[in-house]
This record gives sequence, C-alpha cells and structure tokens, in this order.
Amino acid sequence: MTTRSNGNTENGITLYIDQGLEEIVPGFLENRRRDVQTIETALLERNLSQIQVIGHRMKGDGGGYGFEAISELGAGLEQAAAREDRDAIRRHTEKLIDFLARVNVVYRK
Repeated sequence: MTTRSNGNTENGITLYIDQGLEEIVPGFLENRRRDVQTIETALLERNLSQIQVIGHRMKGDGGGYGFEAISELGAGLEQAAAREDRDAIRRHTEKLIDFLARVNVVYRK
C-alpha cells in the first residue's frame, strides 16, 4: 500500500491497494462505518468491552486489507476502552470518521 494526498480534494487520502482486494474492500469500509455507529452507541451505554472488541478486530483486520491507519485507530480504541478513557475513545472515533470520509481507494495491478 502507498499513501499520498488526493488531488481531487484538498485533504483527501489516496490509498493504492492490490486489485485482488477490489471485491471485498468496499464491504470492509462499509463495516467500519457501521463500527462507528456501534462504538457511538456502546459509548452512550457505557459498554466499553464492546468497544475494546471492535478495536481489537480493527487492529487485526486493517493491515490485511491495506489500511494500516485503521489498524492503528483500532489499537487506540482497544487501549482507550481498556483504560476506560472515554475522551480518547471519542478522539479515535472522530479520527476514524475523518479517515473514512477522506479515503479514496485506487486499485493497482
């Protein structure tokens, strides 16, 4: 994976990902958007163990799909939930929302 600024938007993120992942990456990103909703609900319900599990899964899955940033954010969410640091959970969630809004995937052969 290679990352560079996206010329189409001022602060876009372009990721170059192996073409073999083209069929599954859109679903992976959609699942991360659902994770955001689940994290926000879990935070309101004080269900930090659920956030910890989501973060752990993101940490493990992100790199395999070519999204190291998602792995890093997942690790941060997992650690913040383990520390019961709700402010850090909110910060990591906002970073995830921002990443998902700005990422543009280009598939390379």
